[in-house]
Amino acid sequence: MKFQDLISYQKSMTLSMKIFWISKTFPKDEIYSLTNQIRRSSRSVSANIAEAYRKRDYPRHFHSKLTDADAENSETQVWLKYSIECLYISQEIYTELHNDSEEIGKLINYMILNPKKFGVKDS
Repeated sequence: MKFQDLISYQKSMTLSMKIFWISKTFPKDEIYSLTNQIRRSSRSVSANIAEAYRKRDYPRHFHSKLTDADAENSETQVWLKYSIECLYISQEIYTELHNDSEEIGKLINYMILNPKKFGVKDS
């Protein structure tokens, strides 16, 4: 299995691309703040999941990278909240993206709690 086959990776990639396209509509004066932050945090989720999977020979590294992915996912939720509060996105879009993020968080948590199912060796 490749990291690209992980559902958590696939869903996090999809979410980060949705955020990319939606954030293109944000005001230009947000380019170096909110737009940049939400893109970076959302992209970091899938990157950390990939790194965790590649480090599955090292249980502590696997766990550490997944907690990083979870933290970045939470950060993305904060930026989504700012996006709706600043009226850059609709309630409907916010709800969709937030729900996607919540699902990704559950998948990451499942990986953390069940490392052997992802090929992690006993420590």
